[in-house]
Amino acid sequence: MRKIIIDTDPGQDDALALMTAFGARRELQVLGVTCVAGNVPLDLTSLNALKICELSGCSDIPVYKGSAAPLKRKLVTAEHVHGKTGLDGTDLQVKKKEVEVTNAVDFIIQCIEKYRDEKITICALGPLTNLAKVLKKNPSVTESIEEIVLMGGGFFEGGNITPAAEFNIYVDPEAAKIVLKSGVKITMLPLDVTHKTLVPRDFLQKLRRSGKNSALEAAKLLDFFERYDVEKYGSKGGPLHDPNVIVYLLNPEIYNGKLVNVEIEVKSELTSGMTVVDWWNVTSRKPNVYYINDVNEDEFFNIVLSKVLNLEI
Repeated sequence: MRKIIIDTDPGQDDALALMTAFGARRELQVLGVTCVAGNVPLDLTSLNALKICELSGCSDIPVYKGSAAPLKRKLVTAEHVHGKTGLDGTDLQVKKKEVEVTNAVDFIIQCIEKYRDEKITICALGPLTNLAKVLKKNPSVTESIEEIVLMGGGFFEGGNITPAAEFNIYVDPEAAKIVLKSGVKITMLPLDVTHKTLVPRDFLQKLRRSGKNSALEAAKLLDFFERYDVEKYGSKGGPLHDPNVIVYLLNPEIYNGKLVNVEIEVKSELTSGMTVVDWWNVTSRKPNVYYINDVNEDEFFNIVLSKVLNLEI
């Protein structure tokens, strides 16, 4: 069973990623959820992680607060997409669960050292600030990380927060640069693939008809989340970004990509946060990322649905 840490900034699509992972307990052992500021400020992302743990019947999974701001920049958030709480569309409450005392960065380092022989996978669903701090604080952890699988970037599809940059990378490009230069095995699921996982109507109907509270709340979250992207892209459904990270771990065979060099632009005002992908190998730069650009979308939604419906509540 693969041991994972989910580093996240919930966000409705992050919520679906968490629920997919929680419903895959036979395949994935979630050691903890670490939170970072991104879609909304840190106090809200950590609160939202607690809400999703309780909603999913997974109050045993610990939640940790991490970085409240990027390494060098002022925080940019996305309430225009996710609403003021980050989980608009529902009225979820936290009844008992609280965040842990340990900081997220310290928890990740402790976890990596504890499972040094087995190695762990880090699933990054938000800005990469926490992971960059881990690498700066204890560079030797690179030897004990199995893989970093992240949702971020965009090349063929451009950006979704600026013409050139995807949101997670744009929020903290300096952190992304550190992570991509770390030497750790990295798989990136960018907009180029997540824009192919547009939520179909029958998927939402199956969630609503399941009779499970967690699935019904998931449908409510997606109803709110979709309204922004459907209007923006003119599509029939909004792209379900972050669950791609979890689905990739569960069934990598439904994805296609290429090992390439990816660099992060940090200086240009026009293209700050851009993921520069050497797809055609026109430079001599060493490949450092397995960059995904295609997915079997039917299989993707089958997996998400099955795992969300596995939740007991």
